Amino acid sequence: MKALANNKIPAALVYGLDIGTRSVVGTVGYRKGKKFIVVALESMEHETRAMLDGQIHDIAAVAETIRQVTAGLEKKIGGKLSRVCIAAAGRVLKTVQVHTDHELDEERTVTQEDIYTLNSVAIEDAYKNFLSESGDDIKFYCVGSSVVRYYLNNSPMNSIIDHKAKSISVDLIGTFLPDDVVDGLYKAVDMAGLEVASLTLEPIAAIGLAIPEKFRLLNIALIDVGAGTSDISITRAGSIIAFGMIPTAGDILTEKIANHCMVDFNTAEKIKCDCTQKSEAVYEDIFGLPQKVSAKEIADVIAEDIEKMATLAADKIIELNGGKSVGAVFVVGGGGSVPGYTDILADKLGLVKERVALRGREVMNDIVFEEKNIDVSSLLVTPIGIALSFYEENNNFIYVDFNDNRVKIYNNNSLTVMDVAMQADFPADGFFPKSGPSIIYTINGRERMLRGSIGEPAVITVNGDSANMHTPVKENDIISVKESTAGEPAKIKISEIDGIGEKINITVNDNRISLPKLANVNGRQESGFYEIKNRDKIKILDFYTVSRLREYMDIEPGMHCIVNGRPAGKSTKIYENFIVSFTDDIEEYDKSLSKENTKQQNADTGDKAQEVIETKAAVNENTDENVPLKIRSNGVPRAITVTVNGQSVTLTGKSDYVFVDIFDFYKFDLSKPRGNIVTKLNGKKALYMEELHASDIIEVFWEE
Repeated sequence: MKALANNKIPAALVYGLDIGTRSVVGTVGYRKGKKFIVVALESMEHETRAMLDGQIHDIAAVAETIRQVTAGLEKKIGGKLSRVCIAAAGRVLKTVQVHTDHELDEERTVTQEDIYTLNSVAIEDAYKNFLSESGDDIKFYCVGSSVVRYYLNNSPMNSIIDHKAKSISVDLIGTFLPDDVVDGLYKAVDMAGLEVASLTLEPIAAIGLAIPEKFRLLNIALIDVGAGTSDISITRAGSIIAFGMIPTAGDILTEKIANHCMVDFNTAEKIKCDCTQKSEAVYEDIFGLPQKVSAKEIADVIAEDIEKMATLAADKIIELNGGKSVGAVFVVGGGGSVPGYTDILADKLGLVKERVALRGREVMNDIVFEEKNIDVSSLLVTPIGIALSFYEENNNFIYVDFNDNRVKIYNNNSLTVMDVAMQADFPADGFFPKSGPSIIYTINGRERMLRGSIGEPAVITVNGDSANMHTPVKENDIISVKESTAGEPAKIKISEIDGIGEKINITVNDNRISLPKLANVNGRQESGFYEIKNRDKIKILDFYTVSRLREYMDIEPGMHCIVNGRPAGKSTKIYENFIVSFTDDIEEYDKSLSKENTKQQNADTGDKAQEVIETKAAVNENTDENVPLKIRSNGVPRAITVTVNGQSVTLTGKSDYVFVDIFDFYKFDLSKPRGNIVTKLNGKKALYMEELHASDIIEVFWEE
């Protein structure tokens, strides 16, 4: 700022401008040691509704008000003002809460990098959600974010670092500032003949004065109770962690007084102010009649609305602070000075009354006012805080280059490459190596997933030097980010599946061989070389068919097959330890046929069983081809024990046994059928001439 005519005033003046919904307040001063000397103050109300809820609607009208306030200040200080510090209203900040999940590549210890990744993706999710909810193409700046809570494997946790987890999650609040608000402020200032020296947020400016830095490690809320809204900000661990707003403030009290006293809005506002300082207020009603009202009567009139204001504010504070109360609350702004407000707020937050306090003169010990008769109150906290924000570094919008594009971003004193990337609409997952496409498949009814290989992470440089997404950024930095890559798609063959390596061991023509297990894939048999595809349904088989064995061993088509001594068809199943022979000797094959025997059933087995026993051949249940069933030649008699319908039964007197032999040792009346007879051997449908072995499980029952 230019040197001024008044030699008593230094040239290094700071001009702070609070552009409010109802009025514009200008402050000019300078820093001297630890003190800030206020040289001049000027205030003017808007002639029209040029601003609504902190946002400029009529730029020219607001510019004219700024010009008049500036002219008044210039007259007081005797010099020209050219640069000004401004602030965006807290009420124009938009907040959105999101829940974001992040799956780790495997169960492992959570690192700080994992938490950075989770928070970054959550901020991007908040931004995307906010854009979808806003439904317009307005650009927004992320000016703050706050973690509400973390989750470890879906369980809430205060801290997740160094814990083991497969998935981590976060509830996060993001705060955004509309670009049109920023542009409107800059244009109004420019039309008033001024240049913006710095731009901050009103809640930050208020905190700068109301909550000294040494207290910001504490969890404290600041409420600026204005005319139309109450703006809320919260500090913790030295930072402002969240912003919020409720659309209820001093005007609802004024409107209630106007209706009660039958006066216009401005008169009602004066009555409200008088009754906060005196025992009664004197006024004229709309009929021109003189009236007076006691402060107690006004307190009773607005009591319900004060309760509503305090309740909404308390609820919002708890929401922004992660579902719990803060340690203390500081209140600024005219609306918060009404009697009873701070007491009710303390009660709603579960705090002692001394921990919810109005901040005005008591926080201005280092502020010196050269003008006389200044009403030093909470109304001046934000205007003076805006002027003081000039002395804080990085409290403005800056420009950086990101992948050859110029990006404007709000500097929150801790900018990183990730912050700039988000503002430039660079996807958060563009930093992290991506897995190739996964495949999901089922093995014997159980679902499995195989991830693709991991790609390469992003390559990041800042001003040509190697960097990462957490590297700090300053004005005019040149940032380059080459997006991360995806890995190869998941690939696996059936033979590579865990637990499938076992073989099926059989004897073929007196040679012991091991067969790789086969699989049924989507109803079709496949070998171990089959490459699994997404959504395949796989059943691992514990047998080969004769045709599959022929194919595997490259057996000539003319060869006859004998399995466990009996002729076999192409779909006959071959299990572990089965004995198989292939022969082109027709005599040998005929000899195996001649060994077929039938078992005569005694009279009490019934006609149905007898008919089956006398059959020389049985229908193969899988292929409908007639395949003779073998009965071993008699040898040394032996006993075997099987289980029939849950009962242990011992078969004796023969060297070999078939299914129908059980009726000689197990009482089951076949002479009086009660439906269709059901026979099962080891869980599968049994044929009457099927060979039995020790420990076989047998079921026989009538099915009506």
